[in-house]
Amino acid sequence: MLKRPVFIFSAARSGSTLLRAILGSHSKLYAPPELPLRHMQVHAETKWIQTSLKALQLSREELEHLLWDRVLAETLARSGKPVAVIKTPSNVLYWSRIAEIWPDARFIFLLRHPAAAVASLHRSWDDKWHVPGTGSLEKVTASALRYMRKLEEARNGLTGHTIRYEDLTADPETNVRQLCRFLGLAFEPAMLEYGQFADFRIAAGLGDASKNIRSGRIQPAKPPPSGEIPPDLARMCAIWGYRQPDGRAYDIAEMPEWDAMQQPAVDEALYEPEDLDYGPTDAQREEMNGQREEIPSDQH
Repeated sequence: MLKRPVFIFSAARSGSTLLRAILGSHSKLYAPPELPLRHMQVHAETKWIQTSLKALQLSREELEHLLWDRVLAETLARSGKPVAVIKTPSNVLYWSRIAEIWPDARFIFLLRHPAAAVASLHRSWDDKWHVPGTGSLEKVTASALRYMRKLEEARNGLTGHTIRYEDLTADPETNVRQLCRFLGLAFEPAMLEYGQFADFRIAAGLGDASKNIRSGRIQPAKPPPSGEIPPDLARMCAIWGYRQPDGRAYDIAEMPEWDAMQQPAVDEALYEPEDLDYGPTDAQREEMNGQREEIPSDQH
């Protein structure tokens, strides 16, 4: 049912909420709130339903595909726009399945300096939205690397458009024009002032709800933290073309290799709630509550 959808694949805290707000401001693009697809599951546990599905030559996975497709197509139809832009960081964990369901899909790969993304994720970590005890810098780094490796798998396995968060924020017009060209759409200057559109508001837990994103204007990217970073993060920096603070390239030869397909099995009980990615911290919630009236009434 869903025709030529656009999927934004990224790691958490890589600017995907900003990109969603920008693209959703286009007259032909509908960018709904985050929807972690694999949390919409079909249960076929009784003998009767299993026998029925076998007779119908349908698998539970195929039923889930039908469910996902119908939900996204329905939300798009209600929007009145012709093209859906789907962004949820956890979707990259099963990119190959998404590509199988929608063979005509288009893909945007959003990168951010790995150390900067980890620092942002660590700052925003909230046990109310994650498994308690998983917020140490070491565990947050491991979690972020899981997403980054899957993102690199997707970049190698699919055709799409790669964009850096740092480039998007440094030169919004040039990069948004390139995105529009990739999607076969005319650039609309209003996309750069996404705050004028009411549907960019972020519900708690469904993306970045910080003061910067709520400003309605594209803000400069924060620089990555200074100092040494773990070897795995440094290797990812090298693969994505990021340089050290002094301008030197990272030397991959001096870093441990990794192969995302041969990583130890992930403890899903530990990481599954992370598919919500991040909710606002208590300080952010207080700030949001205290500043609601700062939004002009004509923008509500």
